[in-house]
Amino acid sequence: MAIFCTQCGSGLPNSARFCSNCGSTVQVSAPTPGRPLVRPRHGRQVAGVCLGLAQANGWDVAVIRILAVVALILTSGYAGIAYLAAWIGIPDEAPENMSQQPPPMPQSAQPAATTTL
Repeated sequence: MAIFCTQCGSGLPNSARFCSNCGSTVQVSAPTPGRPLVRPRHGRQVAGVCLGLAQANGWDVAVIRILAVVALILTSGYAGIAYLAAWIGIPDEAPENMSQQPPPMPQSAQPAATTTL
């Protein structure tokens, strides 16, 4: 009994859609969105695949890395192919300090000012 009826206050199971006591509909809260699956730029060991999976799902990164190494050994390298596919398929985290404007041109690359008489 984790949720309660908003009308009568009786305890209900998690899967309830209607109150068994008063018959009113049970308001189910929307799931909280997690972090998107991206490969972070900071804290990587190899490519950031294990760190990205851990952060997206709320897991401990050390456990994911240990499971990846064990899977690599036990599957005779097939887990390595899956790791490479995840490296290619999971996007890199966007830099935070990147603005929408292009960087300024260096002084040597700017065209020289010409004057006409």
